[in-house]
Amino acid sequence: MDMNRLMQQAQKAAQQMQSAQEELADTVIEGSAGGGMVNVVMNGSRDVQQIKISPDVIDPDDVEMLEDLILAALQDAAAKAEELTQSKLGNLGLGGLNIPGLT
Repeated sequence: MDMNRLMQQAQKAAQQMQSAQEELADTVIEGSAGGGMVNVVMNGSRDVQQIKISPDVIDPDDVEMLEDLILAALQDAAAKAEELTQSKLGNLGLGGLNIPGLT
């Protein structure tokens, strides 16, 4: 196998990976719970940008419910971010490299 060709393929795969990661960081994902009473906004890199809580769900006598809704909304957003990550980065794998013993 031509080593220069292999290096070019590796460089191309690295550039594609970086581009996909930048695209993920710019993508907004929203998770929700309680029928939209709690919403979490994060990017594809899973950085939480915002949490929105409807005043209707705030009950000082039931803080645990609000905590559960926030957790559920975070998990929903994280699951969506993981799905997006897999769709963007999963197909890059080895970038089509034909490396003996690995393909």
